[in-house]
Amino acid sequence: MTTGQDLELVSLTKRYGEALAVDSVDHHFRKGQYACLLGPSGCGKSTTLRMIAGHEDPSEGSIVLGGADVSWLPPARRGTAMMFQSYALFPHLSVSDNVSFSLKMKGVDAPERRKKAGEMLELVHMDQYADRLPDQLSGGQQQRVALARALITNPQVLLLDEPLSALDPFLRIRMRTELKRLQQELGITFIHVTHSQDEALALADEIVVMNNAVIEQAGPAREVFNAPKTEFVARFLGGHNVIALPHGHFAIRSDKVALTSTAEGRLGGQVIGIEYQGAYVLLTIRAAGDQEIAAIVPEEKYFENPMQQGVDVGLSWDDSALHPVSV
Repeated sequence: MTTGQDLELVSLTKRYGEALAVDSVDHHFRKGQYACLLGPSGCGKSTTLRMIAGHEDPSEGSIVLGGADVSWLPPARRGTAMMFQSYALFPHLSVSDNVSFSLKMKGVDAPERRKKAGEMLELVHMDQYADRLPDQLSGGQQQRVALARALITNPQVLLLDEPLSALDPFLRIRMRTELKRLQQELGITFIHVTHSQDEALALADEIVVMNNAVIEQAGPAREVFNAPKTEFVARFLGGHNVIALPHGHFAIRSDKVALTSTAEGRLGGQVIGIEYQGAYVLLTIRAAGDQEIAAIVPEEKYFENPMQQGVDVGLSWDDSALHPVSV
């Protein structure tokens, strides 16, 4: 397997008529990293991925892979491979023939195709299913075949468009582990589009948060989660409150908000929601200025002194947990 290469987006823009889908995006994806493009539907993340793959032409800007401008090369000559959300397997071809299809198009002889397909299927733990048809496989097995088919082209960058969205929650978690294992084992760059915050945090070395056709924030997963720079990033990642204080707007993690008596609190409010989540209880408090603030209380601590909706409480926190955000 080829190791990954740096990928750089330079003022990358996509317009559909008057609609601006991607607005002059600049970003440098470092080689050998697992990056997640994270954002809500319609934010531009899938369009960005399709432009990198060569399935959409940019309106302006460049895509530079390993120092070479690949913006106008056909998909097969870019050094990228894409795994589609639908998997798009040929129903009449065996698993082995699906995986080796791109090699057949390149004129590789049958024995070499079978050998390479076998290697890829072994990599994704599907070698024992080589002779089956796609409709004889589960969703998770089909996904592994689609992954092997993308990897057989020996890409420098693997592009994944919502690859886990069709799987049930239990299988989704198992496949996250497999994707991370493969990326680390192969050493190539993965760029994974998702709208799932949990998925991005579990997988990514780097999270790139998109909103309204631009990048709102990018950086190491832990850094983006713990220090969001905008109200959108704080709210979209989840687990955060955005509190309006006299000196500005600040994000604070829900588990950093402590409940106190109304006299001791830095902010007062009324409990309007109580949700048991297993390891913790999530409380929603309506505070001054009609702000809704979430606080997480460990399960054992909460049930030492359970609360009722409507009770008045105080909210307190350590100033070091506050991060200023733009709104």
